[in-house]
Amino acid sequence: MALGNSPSVYYDAIVIGAGHNGLTCACYLAKAGLKVLVLEDYCLIGGMTLTEEITLPGFKSDIHAFGYSLATLSPVPNELDLKSHGFELIHPEISISHLFPNNHGHISIYKSLEKTLESIKKYSERDARSWKKIFDEYMTNRDKIVSVLNLPPVTPLEDTGSVSTENTDKVEALEVIGDTYRLRTQSMRSWCNENFESDEAKAMFGSFAPFVGLSPDDAGGGDLCYLFSAIMQDGGNNVVKGGFVNLPMALANYLQSRGGQIMTNSRVKKIMIENGQATGVELANGKMIGAKKLVASSTDPSTLILNLIGEEYVDSHLTSGIKRMEWGDAIFGIYLALNGPLEYKSGQEILSKSPQVHLSPPGLEFFSKIYYQCRSGKPPTNPLSIMSNDSMMDPTRVISNENNSNKNHLIKFLVLSVPYEIKNADGEIGKEIEWENFKERYTDQIIETINQNYIPNLNTSILKKTIYSPVDYEKKPINSIKGTLASGAILPYQSGWMRPIPQLGNYKIPSISNVYLCGAGSHPGPGVSMAPGRNAAQVILRDLGIDLRAIFTTY
Repeated sequence: MALGNSPSVYYDAIVIGAGHNGLTCACYLAKAGLKVLVLEDYCLIGGMTLTEEITLPGFKSDIHAFGYSLATLSPVPNELDLKSHGFELIHPEISISHLFPNNHGHISIYKSLEKTLESIKKYSERDARSWKKIFDEYMTNRDKIVSVLNLPPVTPLEDTGSVSTENTDKVEALEVIGDTYRLRTQSMRSWCNENFESDEAKAMFGSFAPFVGLSPDDAGGGDLCYLFSAIMQDGGNNVVKGGFVNLPMALANYLQSRGGQIMTNSRVKKIMIENGQATGVELANGKMIGAKKLVASSTDPSTLILNLIGEEYVDSHLTSGIKRMEWGDAIFGIYLALNGPLEYKSGQEILSKSPQVHLSPPGLEFFSKIYYQCRSGKPPTNPLSIMSNDSMMDPTRVISNENNSNKNHLIKFLVLSVPYEIKNADGEIGKEIEWENFKERYTDQIIETINQNYIPNLNTSILKKTIYSPVDYEKKPINSIKGTLASGAILPYQSGWMRPIPQLGNYKIPSISNVYLCGAGSHPGPGVSMAPGRNAAQVILRDLGIDLRAIFTTY
């Protein structure tokens, strides 16, 4: 590198991406005494926890994440004392509800297990007993689950003590291994049919698999239904007061209190590599910033390997693995500013107090049709809509209208599992032009279906709507590759130590000693857990020879 092109400023560590995982990693590095810089491409921090006024001024929509549930198992808020940096949660009594069409009722998960069981009993006493058994099993294994989430993954070669045969004969040990493997790979349909008899309970608990783009028959869907529903039963589905962005804002405040810095509107063009080590980054504007110790990236793995590093610096097998990564199905978003509260066909008092409401008929065939259409390149005619009840949970999300006797409200419909590319009747593939031409009509179709079957005053309550197609999501932020949420589909071979691919399962780049992954493309994956960022920081600081006991809680 020529002297004239050398960086003019140096940091110990550069973190690419100011989403909640990138900021979490940066906070722990700063806590350990490193001089840290976070670079963010977008004009605001937040990433998948971004909050913006995209409908009307004063109406604060969470663009992606809304419910704070998985993060209830995270030690980060306590370890970084985020409460003192402006982080505050609202704790609704109800975690989530599933509304069935045309006065067919609803099932709700409450913080109270007994109330959840009463809600399920309306449809099946057996299903209520089954849920209690499942949740009791979760509570027995809770400490292990928390540990698995909040520690770097263990490879099979390292996991020699997972089943002890000292006091167990060989047959029993094999049963334990077999049951564990079955649960990890069981499909949503298999898991629901095994545990529930009513179509209502199957739809309620089965709807957690589509949250991460898994169809009824995709491997691993059952395990995710079990985990997500049990975690909500355990810690609730909480709401970040003032908008989800206040989580990354609190992380940013902590980081800055430790001397860390954040630069927005700063797209990284390249990570500079010399002799198998990162020496810094080059920004899109040509500016170069030096890194004395390391670079960590919370971008998706494909962007990191193929664009920021470059194929010439990594093994061809690694490149091949990245290029065959599966991204999963895309999402579609409808953000609505309302002139008053919604009226439901059933369960008015309960549903108005639910942070999120799933809308679907009972049974699993509804989901099967969605995935058949989506994976055939057609937007589902009757998709699964996840409604976030933004302002009913947090009145600070909207401004009052003095000329309106009803208080204004704000909701979001996140429509799961739509195609990134629309396949036309003649077999041609469209993307940006097709979605731009179709998204208004598709939104009207979805709203009309919801209006007729679930919420009869929805149409007349809309002040303003904003629509994001998969192509729109891909533009903001850049981690929404192909309009998806997860930075790589959640499949058995893209999970745990194999996430995103086995060569990168330890958050490290094999051929470059000081570049790390710290985003949702790594274990444990998507959702707001802060775990990928915290886990990566554990690996980084261990490599730097820093005593982790002074930085992290030990599990």
